[in-house]
Amino acid sequence: MSDLNVLLVVYAFPPCGGVGVLRAASLARYLPAEGIRLDVLTTRNPSSVGMDLSLLDEIPPEVTIHRTITLDLPFSIKKRLKRLVTGAKPPTSQANGAVPAGKLNFLKRAIQDLLLPDPQVTWLPVLTRAARRIIRERKIDLVLITGAPYSNYLLAERLRKSYPYLPIVLDFRDEWISTCFEAAAFQFSRSERARSFAIEAEAAAVASATIVVAVTEGARREIRARYPHDPEDKYQLIPNGFDSTRIYRSASSPVIQSDRKIVVTYIGSIYASTEPTMLVQALQSLPLEVKSRLKLRFIGHIEEPRYREALLQLGDMVQLEGYLPQPAALAAMNEADYALLITHDRLNVSAKFYDYIGAGKPILGCVHPLGDVRRLIEELHAGWWADSRDTEAIRQLFMDVATGGNALLGSYRPDQKMIAQYERKVLAQRYASLLHSIAEHGLDALPGQSAETGE
Repeated sequence: MSDLNVLLVVYAFPPCGGVGVLRAASLARYLPAEGIRLDVLTTRNPSSVGMDLSLLDEIPPEVTIHRTITLDLPFSIKKRLKRLVTGAKPPTSQANGAVPAGKLNFLKRAIQDLLLPDPQVTWLPVLTRAARRIIRERKIDLVLITGAPYSNYLLAERLRKSYPYLPIVLDFRDEWISTCFEAAAFQFSRSERARSFAIEAEAAAVASATIVVAVTEGARREIRARYPHDPEDKYQLIPNGFDSTRIYRSASSPVIQSDRKIVVTYIGSIYASTEPTMLVQALQSLPLEVKSRLKLRFIGHIEEPRYREALLQLGDMVQLEGYLPQPAALAAMNEADYALLITHDRLNVSAKFYDYIGAGKPILGCVHPLGDVRRLIEELHAGWWADSRDTEAIRQLFMDVATGGNALLGSYRPDQKMIAQYERKVLAQRYASLLHSIAEHGLDALPGQSAETGE
């Protein structure tokens, strides 16, 4: 197997932190050992929730990183802009001097029309020029474009016009159309114009792609169903995973002493598809003696002030710690008795789920009852779940935790053999095999879909 020259296009890359960079970072870490000479094209100044230098330290020196400037706004300014566009209320301290409604609506429409499909589209002109130069100068054999942001995928059509025979892989870290316009997980703009633009842009990108890769079976089927005339093998599945070199796994079962609180820790951002309103209502309804036994720690960025305000209603039960670099966040997870997972998303699986199972932490899931997360919790025996929109079910879940004590923890028996298939090095090897097959033989040589890795 000869070396394959691959260009990985990703908006945010280490030293940026957060769960959004981990898929690309793990590919950059492990693909070079699989016969791939990797170039990474990314931004010099991405909007990011924080920095994590440890992620950059793990990238092999033979990976060539190309960083270009982007006109995207800093993270804090972008959040203010999003509140303006979506109509979310700012904190009380920022409410003075509000823009008159007429001007606000005009500005909202102007921004929505200009920045489609998302604010990161401002990177596209620079991205296109840089990608063409790197393809030419570095003799690239295959381009792998990963997102979100979804504007990254607009590059595919531009490259296809310049390079008719170049293999192009679209890696959907999140499904696009249903996630944005039905589940409303990302809400920069949900207008009819934005929907029409997204539908046309995705179709053009998929038509320009050799292969489309999804990270959950639900997302793969959703995307594939929109293009029924395409061959089935054009739509492949390679899930996210965990990195065993970063996660400490305790060899002994946790024991909860009667004189200490039960610690339940949530790692990651709180945003629309993980909003905690129902969880808060359920916890508030618990008996006082049960509340006194629970401590919930939230580690990560909280996108909307209203989500923070809702969590703070839990008083002494809750501890909000903000963003931490991944090593510190994983250390906090290891200190917990249970790992908390909140998702109203039917199609996508949070990256934190894989860190939870990799660390052997029993999951308390408030999840979509028909989603892939629920299915994976059950298949991997990874914990217990309740419908994320059912306050009574959530209440009962935490009652079981508080009253079950060590007996409940003792019943936790995860399927370690199935979980091992989600280790990032193993998944990178699968991805490398897929990329080599595409480059050497085209679509005809690709394997069909199967039940591998539990998907």
